[in-house]
Amino acid sequence: MKKLIASAVLLAVVAVAILGAWWWFDVRQRPKVITRNQAEIGRLLETAGWVSPGRTGPKLYMVSFRDCPSCAQFKAENFADLHLAQVDTRVIVIARPDLNGQAQSTPAERATVAELWIGRSWPLYERWTAAPAAAWTAAGIPPVEGDMARTAVVEAGRGFVDRLAPLLKANGVSFAYPVLVWWSADGQMKTCACTTAASAKALRRDLGVQ
Repeated sequence: MKKLIASAVLLAVVAVAILGAWWWFDVRQRPKVITRNQAEIGRLLETAGWVSPGRTGPKLYMVSFRDCPSCAQFKAENFADLHLAQVDTRVIVIARPDLNGQAQSTPAERATVAELWIGRSWPLYERWTAAPAAAWTAAGIPPVEGDMARTAVVEAGRGFVDRLAPLLKANGVSFAYPVLVWWSADGQMKTCACTTAASAKALRRDLGVQ
């Protein structure tokens, strides 16, 4: 009898683990239609300090930070095709706040983020992301430290995430990098934390990319 109970418990644990993995690696990353707070989400994205290559097609917003591996992977695997399809990739880069007293950004990163939000330069974003993070010194870019205006810009980026996250959660989406928001051909506003091939494939299909 004890063996039967132990076996049943083990099967239940395995089943829960499988369902949890399925939800974590598949379900939670599937694109979802945004049905709540659409106007507010749209205004937040439009008024953030995004940079883009200036394409004339559908808009795709990506929220990222400099050393985000999933963001870099999505960019490397999809941006070239999206640009050929005239998708306007609007990238919003933020400098994450300190966590438990530990800095999650460098002075060079904060300076570059502030400059991107102010100057909106796609070439600067491309140069930055093409360089090794440790080698980037933000040469020629004014520092944030000691500059109240640029400090406020960095904080605005962090505030943007603080405001966006609960709005997405109300649509059943947990904030994770990269968050992507776009509009499908039939006008639906969609979002996902797209880090799987399946989620990226669905996004590409919505935006007319093979």
